Amino acid sequence: MSAVSEQATPSGLRRSLSVRDLMVYGLLFIAPMAPVGVFGVLDAKSHGAVATVYLAATVAMGFTAFSYAQMVRAVPQTGSVFAYARAGLGEGPGFVAGWMAMLDYLLIPAVAYLFSGIALHSLVPGVPRWLWTAIAVVVTTALNLAGVRTAAAVGFAVLAMEIAVLAVFTVAAVVALAQDGARRGWDTPFTAVGGFSLTAVVSAVSVAVLSYLGFDAIATFVEEAVGASAAVARAVLWCLALAGVLFVAQTYLAAVLEPMGPQQLAATPAAQGSAFYDTVETGVGHWLHVLVAASKAVGAAFAALAGQAAAGRLVFAMARDGRLPRVLGSVDPASAVPRRALLTAAVITMAAAVWAADRDDGLDQLTSVVNVGALTAFALLHASVIGWYAVRHGSRDRLRHVVVPVLGIVVIGAVVYEASTTAQLVGLVWLAVGLVVLGVQGAAGRGTADRGGDGGDGGGRGGDGVGGRR
Repeated sequence: MSAVSEQATPSGLRRSLSVRDLMVYGLLFIAPMAPVGVFGVLDAKSHGAVATVYLAATVAMGFTAFSYAQMVRAVPQTGSVFAYARAGLGEGPGFVAGWMAMLDYLLIPAVAYLFSGIALHSLVPGVPRWLWTAIAVVVTTALNLAGVRTAAAVGFAVLAMEIAVLAVFTVAAVVALAQDGARRGWDTPFTAVGGFSLTAVVSAVSVAVLSYLGFDAIATFVEEAVGASAAVARAVLWCLALAGVLFVAQTYLAAVLEPMGPQQLAATPAAQGSAFYDTVETGVGHWLHVLVAASKAVGAAFAALAGQAAAGRLVFAMARDGRLPRVLGSVDPASAVPRRALLTAAVITMAAAVWAADRDDGLDQLTSVVNVGALTAFALLHASVIGWYAVRHGSRDRLRHVVVPVLGIVVIGAVVYEASTTAQLVGLVWLAVGLVVLGVQGAAGRGTADRGGDGGDGGGRGGDGVGGRR
């Protein structure tokens, strides 16, 4: 941990996170080796141009990172996209943005916990994977409840371990390539095998952007960051850039070591999930396979730790502003964390993760829906930049405050269009439920206002009477 001064904020949260700490949370949530699980899918979809896919995905998500950097400076509040959309678009869109982001923040940790449970079960099959999953939730929740400094310190150690394993993989892959040569053309991770297809790359990008989901969680810690909005803006941009470099490097090496061609992978869907591990096994050795698998088991649990922390802060922010039960909008004075909101997020995440761990199709069910909530919230984030800067404040910087967010919305629209039908359906259902909640809250608010107005009139009439008696 870096040495930083702590300063309490009016909300009760404590400023104690440096830029490095913020990047730890972001990289933990993303996971430095996130492409491992989807490498085979992307390789097959892109005809082997998997490094180009991650280059394009980094640029695509760069629009979103840039919009986050703009809005965190304008609205330095812990609610992230919920606060930004409220400021730039109004109360209704703000609630919708927070509601859709909540789907992402609650389910991505569940997926990560499930990954951890599956990996640990493969190493110790005597313990059922649902129990491993539950243990991972309990351990990381305890760390989150201990406070952001404790969680960030442990998270930094885990992140260092993941990066060390990635470094070992890189060195071992380079040595193997120097000794045995590439199994594909050296340029094929960028140019594809058998001819480049822009359509194939775009289709793969719609999957690859899922590897980046979580970098935006950094913005939820703005009220706990030393340097506040400026620190968060830097951390968001640097985190995305570093993740892009790591993703391109590891997928390039895996692609040139891959023993199966992309066409063969496309024809054998069952081999796609384990393609990265199989490549490591045949290209380097079993020892590296085990090392990478163990790293993923631990890393996934701590990716969920960062996700759970972000989910708790989103729930806290929405409760603090009356959009969720206000009992969830309090901060524990001892640890300076939103304890009730964190526990609520943990219970929901554990229920989803354990349910999925006990089903054969649980992983498919969860991963099919995690992206739509985040992507919808990202679209509203871009719209918020336009609403806040161009509409409300008449900014003349059309490039930063109109062109970039519009391009971001176009990219998000294309990715959602390419998403699975199941994901689109779940997203629509979740949105419909949110609109019902918003409508009920609006009706309740109008009823309260009407009653308050009647009372005010009565007070005014009483005042007139008193004045008459005088």
